Amino acid sequence: MSIAALAFYLFAASALAGGFFTVVSRNPVHSVLWLILAFLSAAGLFVLLGAEFVAMLLIIVYVGAVAVLFLFVVMMLDVDFAELKAEMTKYMPLALLIGVVILMQLGLAYGVWETADGATAARTAIAPEGVENTAALGLLIYDRYFLIFQLSGLILLVAMIGAIVLTLRHRKDVKRQNVLAQMWRDPAKAMELKDVKPGQGL
Repeated sequence: MSIAALAFYLFAASALAGGFFTVVSRNPVHSVLWLILAFLSAAGLFVLLGAEFVAMLLIIVYVGAVAVLFLFVVMMLDVDFAELKAEMTKYMPLALLIGVVILMQLGLAYGVWETADGATAARTAIAPEGVENTAALGLLIYDRYFLIFQLSGLILLVAMIGAIVLTLRHRKDVKRQNVLAQMWRDPAKAMELKDVKPGQGL
């Protein structure tokens, strides 16, 4: 067995174990840590496939941001996970049925899996010899599909602004910072001296 095959089986087993223990772990903090292990194992599989950029993206975005955010939310919020798991047991038969159907579909797809004849030629056409896959991906996104890439970014920007506008509420009972009032204030009127006589309060 080669080193690449051994690394593949190691990363695949750790990814499956991380996903399984993420679901069945009783402690939510342990679930997040198992999820981080699953992400790291998936990144290792991407490295074995030669997709180093996707692997580093997975580590930076999911492990470095999303999983850490999950960990902070779980540790800081007082969530009754016992009650949530009690609610989940009601839907366990349906979840098992869906899982069996998905496994059957994966088995059918794996049974008829065949490598296309022109797959290698298509990969070399996208990433020529001597060009790393990260550079080839950059050339593909920012050259051939530049307009589509920019339009997708514009759509995401509009969606973000729309979500902010829809959820923004100005309530009168909430004190807010008025930046313009702070900038336009007169320093001479900002402080007032009171002549307090002895024995009297303000």
